[in-house]
Amino acid sequence: MGTTEPDWVRHAIWWHVYPLGAVGAVPDHGQRPGPDEHRLLRLVPWLDHVVTLGASGIALGPVFASSTHGYDTVDHLRVDPRLGDEGDVDTLVAEAHKRGLKVLLDGVFNHVGRESAIARRSVDAIEGRSDDEVWLLRDADGGFVGFEGHDALVTLDHSLPSVVDYVVRVMNHWLERGADGWRLDAAYAVPTSFWAQVLPRVRAEHPDAWFVAEVIHGDYGAFVAESTADSVTQYELWKAIWSSINDANLWELAWALTRHDGFLESFAPQTFVGNHDTTRIASMITDPRHRPHAVVVLCTVGGTPTVYAGDELGLTGVKEEREGGDDAVRQELAAGGPDDADNPVLRLHRELIGLRRRHPWLHRARTTQVELTNTAFVYEVRDGDDALVVALNLDDEPLSLPAGDVRACDDASRATPGVVAPHGWAVVAP
Repeated sequence: MGTTEPDWVRHAIWWHVYPLGAVGAVPDHGQRPGPDEHRLLRLVPWLDHVVTLGASGIALGPVFASSTHGYDTVDHLRVDPRLGDEGDVDTLVAEAHKRGLKVLLDGVFNHVGRESAIARRSVDAIEGRSDDEVWLLRDADGGFVGFEGHDALVTLDHSLPSVVDYVVRVMNHWLERGADGWRLDAAYAVPTSFWAQVLPRVRAEHPDAWFVAEVIHGDYGAFVAESTADSVTQYELWKAIWSSINDANLWELAWALTRHDGFLESFAPQTFVGNHDTTRIASMITDPRHRPHAVVVLCTVGGTPTVYAGDELGLTGVKEEREGGDDAVRQELAAGGPDDADNPVLRLHRELIGLRRRHPWLHRARTTQVELTNTAFVYEVRDGDDALVVALNLDDEPLSLPAGDVRACDDASRATPGVVAPHGWAVVAP
């Protein structure tokens, strides 16, 4: 395991929420909310739900001033007025900490919005109206470098010591106000040498903070080693979970878990089956009988699990590649908290997250294949003397249940001792 991860992360299970959508600030349908509405505080009634879910922290999407979707930041030191003000962040953090919940912030440090003060100062410097340093990358024609085809997002020049100093200052500012860590947005687009300058300086002031980098493709292990981040987003496993279940090809999942074990040699990835950038898992997995299997994998393999807000309630939503195509997966949540009466999806999440909380050693556990076909996968997950056996059955026929004490299973398997029911699952202590 890496040496920088704080001890508390061993027990961490995140509830990830996209605040601008959750509180109805975007889309605004022509009426842009103002700070006097204090919409961020609508998340406070959800904190008790997070506790009863079994999660140990809330991972917030962007809360800083931006022009549209939150990732076009205009001021890293000011709260988005559509959400409220700095006092509302202080209240949310205090209410979370009162309940024993950690708080993770989302930092966009690869790029800024074209309307940001950084961009305006850079324009003034280029046009000779000021002596300020230009903090943005420029292309061969002298224009600012955009981010992945988005002209409204302009890329910071990460080679500048002043940009390093700025990001350190922003991170420390919010950690001093009570945050417990940072998600580093689009970290894959930033030179690892930049993070290697920033993160040790922030840790020097806040040694108990945790840093997870958004990395989609590439060499996860090398990124962690070179950047000094504690973790990365495990997109390889996310893809393997839903596609192996949809395609009835559990060999793909087995291969991904072998890769996952390799990462666990040096760090614990952040695992998930849904987030604000992906189609919701209830829409992604086409056979509703197999949606629980994704949650079973999430809660029983190594890493730091994260549940996207609403997935635990069975919300659906399909991401589309168009303007506004994320809105369907970034729904508004009920202002007073969830109506969780008799929700089988929520019961499943509570059962499996509870299992995870009772076995914190799973954070760094490795998996071993016991039985594997296209439609059946039995794997042992182990750390030293601690072990569980997990059985997934996508088939129309029952699967023999491994010997041991059943710790969790679906209702049909519970009713048929000795087997995992067709399209069922079970977790056994050998």
